[in-house]
Amino acid sequence: MNQLANSTSPYLLQHAGNPVNWYPWGPEALAKAKAENKLILVSIGYSACHWCHVMEHESFEDEAVAAVMNEYFVCIKVDREERPDVDQIYMSAVQLMSGRGGWPLNCICLPDQRPIYGGTYFRKNDWTSLLFNLADFYKTKPEEAEDYAVRLTDGIKQYESVAFVKEQPEYTKADLEVIMNTWRKYIDPIEGGFGGAPKFPMPTNTLFLMRYAFLMKDAGIADNVKLTLKKMAFGGIYDHIGGGFARYAVDGVWHVPHFEKMLYDNAQLVSLYSEAYTWNPDPLYKTVTDEIITFINRELTSPENGFYSALDADSEGKEGKFYIFTKAGIEDILGEDADLFNIYYHVTEDGNWEEEQSNVFFRRESDKELADKLGLSADELISRVNAFRQKVLEARSKRVRPGLDNKILASWNGLMLKGLCEAYRAFNKAEYLELALKNAGFITDNLLSGAKVRRVYKNSLSFGEGWGEATFLDDYANVIDGFIALYEVTFDEVWIIQAQKLADYALAHYYDQAGGVFFYTADNDEQLIARKSEIMDGVIPSSNSVMANNLKKLGLFFDNEGYTEISAQLLRNIVPHLAKYSTAYSNWTMLLLNEVFGTYEVAVTGNNAETFRKEMEQIYIPNKIILGGKDGSLPLLAEKFDNDTRIFVCRDKTCGLPAYNITDALKQINN
Repeated sequence: MNQLANSTSPYLLQHAGNPVNWYPWGPEALAKAKAENKLILVSIGYSACHWCHVMEHESFEDEAVAAVMNEYFVCIKVDREERPDVDQIYMSAVQLMSGRGGWPLNCICLPDQRPIYGGTYFRKNDWTSLLFNLADFYKTKPEEAEDYAVRLTDGIKQYESVAFVKEQPEYTKADLEVIMNTWRKYIDPIEGGFGGAPKFPMPTNTLFLMRYAFLMKDAGIADNVKLTLKKMAFGGIYDHIGGGFARYAVDGVWHVPHFEKMLYDNAQLVSLYSEAYTWNPDPLYKTVTDEIITFINRELTSPENGFYSALDADSEGKEGKFYIFTKAGIEDILGEDADLFNIYYHVTEDGNWEEEQSNVFFRRESDKELADKLGLSADELISRVNAFRQKVLEARSKRVRPGLDNKILASWNGLMLKGLCEAYRAFNKAEYLELALKNAGFITDNLLSGAKVRRVYKNSLSFGEGWGEATFLDDYANVIDGFIALYEVTFDEVWIIQAQKLADYALAHYYDQAGGVFFYTADNDEQLIARKSEIMDGVIPSSNSVMANNLKKLGLFFDNEGYTEISAQLLRNIVPHLAKYSTAYSNWTMLLLNEVFGTYEVAVTGNNAETFRKEMEQIYIPNKIILGGKDGSLPLLAEKFDNDTRIFVCRDKTCGLPAYNITDALKQINN
């Protein structure tokens, strides 16, 4: 066993038996590199990463390759999900060098951590050759290596940075239309989503398009959002048996998934399909939301009510083996009922996947369309297929399961907490709120110490114990977002007050007043070779864009101009980039939508506030916050409590007359 044997990260533990003398990122490895004047080999991945497993098997388990690595390098393994700050530095380096990135991420650095070369997956022979060449290069041309390191580190410091914009522009619908003109180039009108293969769900992108379509009354964009939501839910990227989405489809038609299931994808897709149902009440969205939550509850929820990080793509050493079936296998499970199941999910004798006779389940037709063809009622078809699915799920559950990454991350738990709140908003199912409250209690009890967030839950350690227990801006941003959402569905001020405390801590330790952006790392945590900011939205929204949206909401909830101004400053800095690179800034553009159309502050007060809240949530108003209850201390609630239950609609520091029913309140919004 190497130096990873005492790690708590499942990914690091996967490599603990390698012949490579791996170290975790920490002072021991970094000091060793300096003392021995050795290059550092930083290898970064995560436990559900298929190609990380491939490179491990081909190279890191090979004695000869390991001998080269151990001779010439200090080898450090990093779980990108535990140390996204380290990943961010070296991903920037590789993207600057090659124009692309991904995992596994392998970077060669000088003994002081500055990179000189990097890439992603390498075949064994290429990897060994590269290592010999780099070791020789450092030995024979140290001045040239130093020059590489200087230029690359300067590039890292500038990468994903924005200029400070002092003047506040006036935002208009015309600005949004210009931004959308760029979006239209990337929208797939046939299969939905964005671009060709591979297809990533990109929940924030779809959420932005949905809100844009509604507020700008763009029927074409609305149709594409509906197409995307349907195609994803019908495709093989969705687990039709157990619920939940895989990380992406390797093709352009959502059919063949890369089979790992990530908490962050599914959390955001719960939010997306829930909001979509309020916008367009398609029963498919309700079904998908419920099945994702059922999957999360069954397979990614800890006994303490934290949410685990991921399920691996592989089981028994083969990608997707847990999820695929042959036609004969389905017949063994379902007998004479197999024919209907196979028609529904396009199961064939030859198979529809790369492995012979294996099938990835997918749909093409709606239940009504297929029922009409088969001479059944839609209800009968759905009932029968659901019964068959349960039998297939029971059979599948007896297989060797994919590996579980049982890390519990604050950031991703915040995303799931928000998703559960959005689901409760849309569907009013008590079990969604119950799970949300349990998770919020877990976060409060295990991941918070005062106003400080702990990134990773490790039940064997007390808070703050151990070296390198850094926390990052996304932990604060997403937990704050989750707590705000929980306040809005409970009107329990403990959650909004906790959100404010976390925001104040983030402002004190992460915000750069001079640059008008948040750093990803705190001023009182470990300092790396560069202090970076996370600006661009990807599969997960950037921590800066989430904080900008959070501060806008908190500014309204607490009538705090300081929060509002920092949110405005963040947006000002980004707006110049939105038209040219719009698909990389979807969460920012949602904030811009709210600036153009305004944010409605809906206060619901009185004994029947909860009943009115539930009714109000059934109306799609994406640019609103909601607050109230039987009592409350927030500034906007002052002098608004009476024996009667009333709704106050406020905007731009002006409130309308109290309404005593939903219809009258909506008149103030729709005027």
